[in-house]
Amino acid sequence: MSPEFRKRVLVAEDEEFTLNLLREILSDAKFEVVAVSSVTDAIAAVESFDPHAVITDLNFGVNAPSGADLLNFLEEERPWIGKVVLTSHASPTLALPKGVSLPENVIYLVKSELASISKLSEAVQASIASININPVRPVLENDRIIISETQGEILRLIAEGFTNSAIAARRGTSLRATETLVQRTFATLGIKNDEEFNPRILAVRLWQSDKVVIR
Repeated sequence: MSPEFRKRVLVAEDEEFTLNLLREILSDAKFEVVAVSSVTDAIAAVESFDPHAVITDLNFGVNAPSGADLLNFLEEERPWIGKVVLTSHASPTLALPKGVSLPENVIYLVKSELASISKLSEAVQASIASININPVRPVLENDRIIISETQGEILRLIAEGFTNSAIAARRGTSLRATETLVQRTFATLGIKNDEEFNPRILAVRLWQSDKVVIR
């Protein structure tokens, strides 16, 4: 009999007791769990563990990368990963520096208001499900489509003729990650899957005709 499939959850929390408690709770809820105590360790674990969802606190100490840094990294590099904040702050505005924000599809939980263990499990499942129901829509600035720095890099490499495999090798990421980033870049550009057109050619034309801007 094949082993039971478990969705993978990465937990980032710098308080040791809470970290161990979350690992135990999520393991009992039939998730496969990796637990780390810093954002740096979380980012390092993402590639090897390939989680379906990440749960993170917001504050990891003075001058340390924050949970917002981790979640925005995921939004940029691993947009298919569910994102959950579990923090003591009632609002992200109380925990984040001015000008720093969380991705739109983050599920926000306050530790003191978490009514039951099942609510945490439900939040993880909802964060994963939300990835598939929130479509990417082009955002315009002066009739040019706004793309991220990573998407700009992807477009440049496509324009130079690199395949997805070659892009993955150059960026040091998995082929799965690269394929998802390429598809997300096409979606950001408003390019739909259509058998009559080659999306790579359409994307390059937009890039070369100065129809995009990196923000």
